Amino acid sequence: MLKWLDENLEEFLMVALLIAMTVIMGIQVFARYALGASLSWSEELTRYLFIWSGFISVSYCTKKCISIKIEQFVAMFPRRGKALFKVVNHTIELALFLYLIPFAVLYLKSAFESGQVSPACQIPMYYIQAAPLVSFVLVAFRIIQRWIIEFKIVIRKDDKEKGDK
Repeated sequence: MLKWLDENLEEFLMVALLIAMTVIMGIQVFARYALGASLSWSEELTRYLFIWSGFISVSYCTKKCISIKIEQFVAMFPRRGKALFKVVNHTIELALFLYLIPFAVLYLKSAFESGQVSPACQIPMYYIQAAPLVSFVLVAFRIIQRWIIEFKIVIRKDDKEKGDK
């Protein structure tokens, strides 16, 4: 079960959120055009699901190493050089997300303290405002995973060179 979660968590969440958004908006379209009555909560809930989807996608992209990068520059290096470049990159990314986590905590704390609820659905806003914190923690975890993988490549290459000499 843990292996499945590790491999599929973000994909599962994003698919579930997309299905929920599609169903809710489909119901809204049906209600508006077939029944002549608009639902007051559908667009708000879809917006909140979209926010969560966007933040979860950051973790997915991190896990799959899908990001804006200079691929041609990195491709010039041998395997060990690529891995070393990625270790440095992941270290910088990790520092960024570890820096952002306390701000996400403060943001969530302010949402708890305000007691604000959404206008149409009456959902406590801290459910929506928890998305950055959950995302940043998950991204930091995924970066650490990628960092370990790349660091092992760098170390393994060194061990092979020492064995060859």
